[in-house]
Amino acid sequence: MVADDFKQAVDDGANASKAATDRAADAAKGAADTMRENAGKARDAFSEKVVDPARRAGEAIKESGGKIAEGGATIGKAMIDQAEQNAREAFAAMREAASASDLTQVMKIQGDYLREQSQRSMSQAREIGELIMKFGKDAVAPLQGGGIK
Repeated sequence: MVADDFKQAVDDGANASKAATDRAADAAKGAADTMRENAGKARDAFSEKVVDPARRAGEAIKESGGKIAEGGATIGKAMIDQAEQNAREAFAAMREAASASDLTQVMKIQGDYLREQSQRSMSQAREIGELIMKFGKDAVAPLQGGGIK
């Protein structure tokens, strides 16, 4: 009987130990699951609060840079076109002055050229100013429209 009691005590101890081990394993699994879930939430929050806004800001800056380059090229072309027009007008006035019959006619040609060039310069400056304003607004728009807040 002592042997049976001893065997029963060992079996009870083994069962209690197995139950305690199972509970510990369940608790460890639960803790691991909780940690995994919290890590997922942290990753999602980091992505939502840091990664996504940074990506959007980068895309907005890239788009803005493209618009700045495009605007700069357009403004540069307009300035070259204006310089070409001004040179043509200057040469036309010089040709006309060279074929003038007297000094009075040369002075009139020169005065007409200077008046027209002054008006042309103001118009060209206004055109360039409007282009700069337009391209400035276009370049800033991606930064305001949801890219960078």
